[in-house]
Amino acid sequence: MTAKHYPHLLAPLDLGHTQLKNRVIMGSMHTGLEDRFWQFPKLAAYFAERARGGVGLIVTGGFNPNKKGWFYPFAGLFNSRFDVRNHRKVTDAVHREGGKIALQILHAGRYSYHPFSRSASAIKSPINPFKPKAMSTKEVEQTVKDFAHTAWLAKQAGYDGVEIMGSEGYLINQFTAPCTNKRKDKYGGSAENRRRFPVEIVREARKRCGDDFIIMFRLSVIDLVPDGCTHEEVLDLARELEAAGASLLNSGIGWHEARVPTIVTSVPRAAFVEATRKVKDVVSIPVVASNRINDPDVAEGILVDGHADAVSMARPLLADSEFVNKAAQGRADEINTCIACNQACLDHTFQLKRASCLVNPRACHETELLYLKTAKPKKVAVVGAGPAGLSCATVAAERGHDVTLFDQAGEIGGQFNMAKVIPGKEEFHNTIRYFTKRIEATGVNLQLNTRVEVADLERQGFDEIVIATGVTPRTPGIPGVDHPKVLSYVDVLRGKAEVGEKVAVIGAGGIGFDVSEFLAEAPREGEQPLPEWMKEWGVGLDSEARGGLVKPEVEAPVRKITLLQRKTSSLGKDLGKTSGWVHRATLKSRNVEMLPGCSYEKIDDAGLHIKIGEETRVLDVDHVILCAGQESLRELYQEGRENFHLIGGADLAAELDAKRAIRQGAEVAAKL
Repeated sequence: MTAKHYPHLLAPLDLGHTQLKNRVIMGSMHTGLEDRFWQFPKLAAYFAERARGGVGLIVTGGFNPNKKGWFYPFAGLFNSRFDVRNHRKVTDAVHREGGKIALQILHAGRYSYHPFSRSASAIKSPINPFKPKAMSTKEVEQTVKDFAHTAWLAKQAGYDGVEIMGSEGYLINQFTAPCTNKRKDKYGGSAENRRRFPVEIVREARKRCGDDFIIMFRLSVIDLVPDGCTHEEVLDLARELEAAGASLLNSGIGWHEARVPTIVTSVPRAAFVEATRKVKDVVSIPVVASNRINDPDVAEGILVDGHADAVSMARPLLADSEFVNKAAQGRADEINTCIACNQACLDHTFQLKRASCLVNPRACHETELLYLKTAKPKKVAVVGAGPAGLSCATVAAERGHDVTLFDQAGEIGGQFNMAKVIPGKEEFHNTIRYFTKRIEATGVNLQLNTRVEVADLERQGFDEIVIATGVTPRTPGIPGVDHPKVLSYVDVLRGKAEVGEKVAVIGAGGIGFDVSEFLAEAPREGEQPLPEWMKEWGVGLDSEARGGLVKPEVEAPVRKITLLQRKTSSLGKDLGKTSGWVHRATLKSRNVEMLPGCSYEKIDDAGLHIKIGEETRVLDVDHVILCAGQESLRELYQEGRENFHLIGGADLAAELDAKRAIRQGAEVAAKL
């Protein structure tokens, strides 16, 4: 592989006993395929595709060293010789493609979803219903041996190494941080005692596995929880891990319960590399940067600036298995960029579903969703160049069909053109850029500014017609809904309407939250500057405060906003599991008033008249913005005709779902 385009990123990394072919590490991400041995052929295909794509080192999702460390009952466990043969399916598949792979060993501790969980102390996590029991000293010592035994088994199974999970608030992190370690024995109290557990694990694993084996430790370089570790304690642990025999140190950022976002799309790219740099400065072994690194230029810059020796990317390699090859070949503009939405990856994982990717539905479905070349090319029309239509058109053309993509707008992207203007969702520009390149590469005949009718399609002789015409905003039946104060979210987000200083937003689904965030902040070009973001969320990379937390400094909102919904449940309750809390916290910091259980009486010159229970109120607002759902646009669809297909919002308009739309488009195209 040439290093012409990204010479630092694509340079080999010498680990002494072995060498990685480049500085790209596929970070650990639990997919759900790890938990059942009969899914291992699918897991092997998933990893093999990433190895073929050029990754230097792959890290599996977490495998537990004992049953008390389970994520949940019968989750992925690797503590028996009988499991070695199943794991060989994975390692053999990766090695056949010229790759290297490490097994992550993870004990969930108080994050375990079962009543037998164990932790450093009997302190319940705020995100788990189960309170753990404190481990006895003997249990801790046995757990050290369990980690080392799993590492030894990994070596027998053909893994090139292991990653010991010591971050994100899992068990090892629960020992290192004073907020969760109140022990009085040799594993508690002083910082030295609190880091004894991870150091013993690395030392014992090295002893069991020998010198010719990669041992990477996932170090929490910043905890982002109250009473977490100080920066100096992190650095002391890094030094001791190196002395104990670690080959590399990977960066972990924040705990799962942290009230600072670390991985959602609004987090600036490479936001935490300075914390990694501090570790790199005190050890001589390679140090790996992670979190919100999704672009080869960003990755190259991290290495050039000396922040790290390698970069870890998990979700970006779900989004595009060919990330490294494309970068090496000077095709970075063809990379299907991870937009950090979490909708199909982390949200699925925490709902105990198989992970995938919103922008790449083949992820973790490599043996099922196949884009095979067709033996019988067809003439295909796709009407609508939103996410569903773009997915369908490009996959169908990739398979060899003659595809024409129509849209009455002057640009592709559909609803993504509104999403991309929301503060923190600038990454959506990249999905449109990616599909623009895919249209060129696959030879799709793109017809913009073109409205077609069924007769036009039939006259042109299309064999298959896919209707992906999307949605139109629903207008609720509120008296006065045609008042000049009333605006549609479409006009607001497309910049077609001036919006006053006092606003009511009707509808608190994803669009209502997006519109509220859009209106609460002053307009800016590009993503939020990192220093500003750090201040807003109270992150102090240079602070000696425990956990790296300082007092947040939030800019005053530019409008007074009231967000309303008919449902009596909490607003934003149905937003994404891993990102919804960020949106709720953002609106709260912007002083947005959130009102559930509203009935809308009328809209007039006085404002929006509402009723909550028995109380009536008049909201004195300049504008009322409708975000009250959508209706499918499907007048072109000819039901009952086998060569007509309905996908995306045209098929189902309930709460816009790009994940479903892109998957549907790909699935229909794969069957044509």
